[in-house]
Amino acid sequence: MSYKSILVHLDTSVRAHPRLEIALQLAHRFHATLTGLFSTYVPPRRGFFVMAGTADYYAEHERLRLERAGALERLFRAELARANVEGQWIVAQGYANDAVPPYARLADLIVLGQTDPVDPEAFVAEQFVEHVVLSAGRPVLLVPSAGTFGAPGRHVLIAWDGSREATRAVHDALPFLAHAAKVSLLTVHSPSDQPPRDRIPGADIALTIARHGVKIDVHDFTVEADTPVGDALLSQADDRGCDLIVMGAYAHSRLHEVVLGGATRTILESMTVPVLMSH
Repeated sequence: MSYKSILVHLDTSVRAHPRLEIALQLAHRFHATLTGLFSTYVPPRRGFFVMAGTADYYAEHERLRLERAGALERLFRAELARANVEGQWIVAQGYANDAVPPYARLADLIVLGQTDPVDPEAFVAEQFVEHVVLSAGRPVLLVPSAGTFGAPGRHVLIAWDGSREATRAVHDALPFLAHAAKVSLLTVHSPSDQPPRDRIPGADIALTIARHGVKIDVHDFTVEADTPVGDALLSQADDRGCDLIVMGAYAHSRLHEVVLGGATRTILESMTVPVLMSH
């Protein structure tokens, strides 16, 4: 099993180029085709037309957007040639939460950037990352908005709780696991836990993955009742020298809002290493 098609979201933010570099390295590692999908914030046309004199502003915004897309496309194609990677360039038209998921569903792996609140150019749409993770049906590799990272996967930490989401994430991450030098599986226990009787132990899923030729070290970690699981995962990833966390994403949609589980929310807000999420 491998990733044969990788999609990287690109915009005009500061972190777009480092994100592209990671995607290129992964495409080279897995011999995959890389799609660069350009999507930025698009102001609602209706709102501008309602306000007198704002139509010209919308036209200027669209002109700048296309100009920046052209510059980024030239960079993307030059980087493809440098890395000797096959690829294609796509400009997604319209509101990102609607326009990006259909393209994302065609990829084996999606590379996105963590939401960056200090860079206005990084804003694409409300809860953009959450919407893609929840609606794409594909694994999403999230790159932190701070720090310098190479292509992850040398030492992988699997966050395991026996759930459907965690099971999906483990199997979606098999190409990373197969290339990893070390894989650690961690179950975080809290005194307040009341796990279902049918929850799968870490040793059992480790045996399943071992049949794919992946050796996994299984660990249990107990935290205080008031310690968030997400914080414990990040702390353990740092202590163990992991460069990738694999975990299920717990969330559901409510009207136009994505409601996240506690650990998922913590990781999305505070990740310190790349994270592969599946829902």
